Amino acid sequence: MRYVAAYLLAVLGGNNNPTAKNIKKILDSVGIDADDERVNKVISELGGKDVDDVVNSGLSKLACVPADSALAPATAASPAAGEGAPAEEKKEEEKKEESEESDEDMGFGLFD
Repeated sequence: MRYVAAYLLAVLGGNNNPTAKNIKKILDSVGIDADDERVNKVISELGGKDVDDVVNSGLSKLACVPADSALAPATAASPAAGEGAPAEEKKEEEKKEESEESDEDMGFGLFD
């Protein structure tokens, strides 16, 4: 994933056809040693293609990914009789805080 992200960063920076050297430079800037095989794989798969078209074609694949966590806040935010709404909001806020804390403790960075 980090190699694809580096490729996309190069494209967003204005380079429509990034080379292995460009990707390695981006990865090196954040302290990652690039694997030549993976860099070449990304370039061979994405080279010569319009990145916008590739991303748009992948969006249809995301439609079939289950998103249970996205559905839970929507149902909790609409109480049936209006009772207990403040309590539900407090619980929801507590859950959000706990999830943010747990993400920080995992020790993962953007490019790890």
